[in-house]
Amino acid sequence: MTHTHTATALRRAARTGLTAAAVLLAAAAPVSAGDRSGGDYLYLMVTKGDSRSSDTRGTLLLCDPPQGHGRAAEACAQLDAADGDIGALPAADVLCPMLYAPVTVQARGQWNGRPVEYRQSFSNTCLMEARTGAVFALES
Repeated sequence: MTHTHTATALRRAARTGLTAAAVLLAAAAPVSAGDRSGGDYLYLMVTKGDSRSSDTRGTLLLCDPPQGHGRAAEACAQLDAADGDIGALPAADVLCPMLYAPVTVQARGQWNGRPVEYRQSFSNTCLMEARTGAVFALES
């Protein structure tokens, strides 16, 4: 049986899940600035496409122990090296095609007890992976 859903409805459902997961995690484990016992986590979303058509995927990346997607351990290590700042991740030295296939990434959560908010659009997946490493590699 085939089920068809609009991208808007799927994004709305993903955001609702994001809100519920973030509220539950925040309420369950309050963490002080120096206490890492609550663990580092980010809810990650990757949206491929533009405003007319898009495909959104999301997952909860947990880093104590690493889990959430196929490259969770690598993503957590990269985030740990950048102190949870996705924008500070070193860019990979790769050649990307000059194709326009927009992708927007979002991350919300906490790292070392500090809130993390990140949103960035890239012209294609290659550039996104070059700038964000394994963090948004949800399909691996």
